[in-house]
Amino acid sequence: MESTTRTGVRALLAGALVAAALAAPTPAYARPLAHPQDDYAGSQIAKHEGTGGRPLLDVRADDDALGLDVASYQGNVDWGTVAKGGGSFAYAKASEGVTYTNPYFTQQYNGSYSAGLAHGAYHFGLPDVSDGKTQADYFFDNGGAWSRDGKTLPPALDIEYNPYGDTCYKLSTDQMVTWIKDFVTELGKRAGRAPVIYTSYTWWTKCTGNSAAFGGNPLWIPRYGTDVGVLPAGWKSQAIWQFADKGPFPGDQNRFNGNAGKLHAFVNG
Repeated sequence: MESTTRTGVRALLAGALVAAALAAPTPAYARPLAHPQDDYAGSQIAKHEGTGGRPLLDVRADDDALGLDVASYQGNVDWGTVAKGGGSFAYAKASEGVTYTNPYFTQQYNGSYSAGLAHGAYHFGLPDVSDGKTQADYFFDNGGAWSRDGKTLPPALDIEYNPYGDTCYKLSTDQMVTWIKDFVTELGKRAGRAPVIYTSYTWWTKCTGNSAAFGGNPLWIPRYGTDVGVLPAGWKSQAIWQFADKGPFPGDQNRFNGNAGKLHAFVNG
């Protein structure tokens, strides 16, 4: 009788534990993202800062190497046409947070390489779903590696307005700086190359207090119009300028700060 009672108690306890686990809220880091296909480099910049209302820059105005960035929104890209049109480099979104990977990443990343473009991967950071180190590891394991093969750009962190809520992800400026440091330090260790940081002057000023701590990381800055504008603190020049959200190439239009020879040197580190 006592043994039967104990068995019943254990069964009740086990059932209660299962019920509690099912009722517990899913941790933020494990929740599927609502619209990761809409989150790409500059998606929130255009929404919050606009495109300037100015005509697009003539992409053939000087000898800067021209490029583009794409995400799942562009689907499969005709890279042969991009190369014939003068494209020299391309970044493809690899991941976001710690739950999303771009389903078109392989075609975009490998296809650009095969067409002769320098290729790179970027991660859309969500500082409110995990610490920076965890997110850097997720990115590295899902496309964020680098090799000195003459055709691979350093991996990039896209850090911009939160597409799911509070502009600065409910972090203080000090907390945001720490998160970014943790991300780029971990990724730099694993990739063997200082990552690129994609950000706008306005967002950076608001959410990091215009930190000057990241001058050792190449800057990729979005500003739609005819000039690059004011750079965030710590940077004297940009590596890449995203100058338009439409143009002759699929996705966003970019200029490397230099000609093809300088781009090759940048790729090789």
